[in-house]
Amino acid sequence: MTADTPLKVGAKSNPNAVAGALAAALRERESAELQAVGAGAINQAIKAVAIARSYLRGSEIDVICTPSFVTVAIGENERTGISLLVERRKPEVKDPHVES
Repeated sequence: MTADTPLKVGAKSNPNAVAGALAAALRERESAELQAVGAGAINQAIKAVAIARSYLRGSEIDVICTPSFVTVAIGENERTGISLLVERRKPEVKDPHVES
């Protein structure tokens, strides 16, 4: 995967595997994109983002995710899907003296 190539997520994608690829990408650069078409694929993509956050915790990296619509070519057809732009950010430091 190059910096400009989005990670394609399908309904049968393993969210742990997608999370590993996403975490690896975010250790190397500031952002990565996931693309998913259909409810099952979008579900797997969202789970992957949540899992990637836990993978990145030890690297002191947190993420923010911005969804948008995208048109994806599948064969000779075009379908509307969801693009998740996942960007790095520093984890929030919680004051141990302040209750949530």
